[in-house]
Amino acid sequence: MDGRRISASPRPCSVRRVVAKKRPRGGGVDGFVNSVRKLQRREICSKRDRSFSMSDAQERFRNISLQEEYDTHDPKGHCPTILPFLRKRSKIIEIVAAHDIVFALAQSGICAAFSRETNQRICFLNVSPDEVIRSLFYNKNNDSLITVSVYASDNFSSLKCRTTRIEYIKRGKPDAGFALFESESLKWPGFVEFDDVNGKVLTYSAQDSVYKVFDLKNYTMLYSISDKNVQEIKISPGIMLLIFTKNTSHVPLKILSIEDGTVLKSFNHLIHRNKKVDFIEQFNEKLLVKQENENLQILDVRNSELTEVSKTDFMTPSAFIFLYENQLFLTFRNRTVAVWNFRGELVTSFEDHLLWHPDCNTNNIYITSDQDLIISYCKADSDDPLSEGNGKTSKSSSDAFGLYSIEIF
Repeated sequence: MDGRRISASPRPCSVRRVVAKKRPRGGGVDGFVNSVRKLQRREICSKRDRSFSMSDAQERFRNISLQEEYDTHDPKGHCPTILPFLRKRSKIIEIVAAHDIVFALAQSGICAAFSRETNQRICFLNVSPDEVIRSLFYNKNNDSLITVSVYASDNFSSLKCRTTRIEYIKRGKPDAGFALFESESLKWPGFVEFDDVNGKVLTYSAQDSVYKVFDLKNYTMLYSISDKNVQEIKISPGIMLLIFTKNTSHVPLKILSIEDGTVLKSFNHLIHRNKKVDFIEQFNEKLLVKQENENLQILDVRNSELTEVSKTDFMTPSAFIFLYENQLFLTFRNRTVAVWNFRGELVTSFEDHLLWHPDCNTNNIYITSDQDLIISYCKADSDDPLSEGNGKTSKSSSDAFGLYSIEIF
């Protein structure tokens, strides 16, 4: 994914923003059918219930097949001094692929690398017996894997980052990497955020209230932001939105260049007194602001044009995914998915797309690079032949996982 923020909180944050990467423009782009047309075609479809028919689904997914099944659990292969809970089975929470290697991170904090060529486990990425890996990030800029971990020796209180070249992992040498951001104190509520779209890393040291921006290519620090009044930072392609402590009647905001931290615009956004701000999000020139029991406001920061969406139509979601290529955004709330444009119009709601988890974590959502297909973990209809085996208990609920290949027509 393109925007990943890992917090030093003992428990993962329940609200995450994931940015769907913008596809490079070039020859042949006009030949693609964008997601808007596909959604429109779906909504005006003459077929029953305006949904994909069974024949459509079977045609699209008839070539899905299990290629290999891997298991991260290996009680005999673990170091004897490893933390006891790392030796127990637990759910897979992240899967990252890089070249012919698949990385699987279990909820317990154990992480393993598997070779797709030999279908064998290469190694475990936990290089210390007391290391609990919290998250993974594949850095395509220098072909390396970044692990974000906490340690028992530190009472699991601080995030530690390490980068390891993929070639070293292939050789079974996960300890050949080196530490990143050692000068930063990433204790709660500190965090590290990886932004693949802009090629940047944002860190926050709560100890001294300093945000720092690093280059994702070589990890050099570019600039820092030191202001105790900054409450949150949102990242969009090319820019950052700084949200300051709200006053009685407004929220001070600044838009900065992501490259050098230059202030591009400073302004105040008026808010209702004594009402909680549910969220403030930035999407290019559009600012989305929602207060408790109030309408959604969409502000164009270029000309101050304001659009409002009724609070009965737009309720505060638990997560967003922005589709930069198509100028749309997805909202997730109570297992449902909806697509909106920046005129405040509901493009579509997926009535046949019920997410499995009630507290949606966008780690379980994948958007293709063309932004014309969403793959998510959903509840299946028991009468649906494609859901065969949905009620069976299998290793997929623990720290084993299957690798599938799929061809979309």
